[in-house]
Amino acid sequence: MSQPQIPTLDIQRFDTDRDAFVAELGAAYREWGFAGIRNHGIPQALIDDAYRVFSAFFALPEDVKRQYHVAGGGGARGYTPFGVETAKGAKYSDLKEFWHIGREIPADSKYRDVMPPNLWPTEVPGFRETGYALYEALDQLGSRVLSALALHIGLPADYFVDKTDSGNSILRPIHYPPITADDIPNVRAGAHEDINLITLLVGASAAGLEVKSRKREWVPFTADADTIVVNIGDMLQRLTNHVYPSTTHRVVNPPGEQARQPRYSTPFFLHPNPDFVIDVLPSCVSADNPSRYPEPITAQGYLEERLREIKLK
Repeated sequence: MSQPQIPTLDIQRFDTDRDAFVAELGAAYREWGFAGIRNHGIPQALIDDAYRVFSAFFALPEDVKRQYHVAGGGGARGYTPFGVETAKGAKYSDLKEFWHIGREIPADSKYRDVMPPNLWPTEVPGFRETGYALYEALDQLGSRVLSALALHIGLPADYFVDKTDSGNSILRPIHYPPITADDIPNVRAGAHEDINLITLLVGASAAGLEVKSRKREWVPFTADADTIVVNIGDMLQRLTNHVYPSTTHRVVNPPGEQARQPRYSTPFFLHPNPDFVIDVLPSCVSADNPSRYPEPITAQGYLEERLREIKLK
């Protein structure tokens, strides 16, 4: 029997065939919590440039990279070294190092206390310009996906606009180094769910992503080069009372010689504004699906709770 496939959809149809696209996208997310998005309009040259500057940063000497590590910052901005982040409930830390780019906001913004300024590595020319251009492109694409999801559950297309316009969203370039031993217990990224509303994963450079189906089977999802993988996070699962499931996924260590290659990937974690109150949407409550979350929580409160669980705080 052939393995079930996670759908890939053409987001241009959101403009040309809206009702059908919204129905198909909504069905994909109800079933999988994951979908591929193609014809997304983000230039391949921008994606390639971003991977070039990100890999140049990760190739810098360890002592240089560590200058950008903010002790006690919960990894909110700058560099997080190997052996820190650990999937919730996991025994071993993930085999990865990463960088965080956040939203550029005015110094006097009411969110400044929870959204610190970005750090930028001066050693890599173009890192700031290219990294932030990719941030903004993915932010705009994420807004389009949220518009379609809002329509699918009976909300206005612009429902999320004023709730995410100062969202504490993060672009996270990740480097998974070559694996040189066959018997290590760690994996590149342990089985986990994402914290945020939705995650957009651009240009994963190798196989390894696996998604847990409703039948509790691991389904590989290696998208085509021109496809961005978009999945539901825990905040949207909570907001929609599990109509959109936040699906467990992982990045496994590849077999044999493939494991000797580094892997790079760049997820964009789209968050609501820090003071957005995550309270179950009435349109997602029914006799068959009673509210699972009687207590609302702010996006910032939820984020801090989860960062402690994965050992970033």
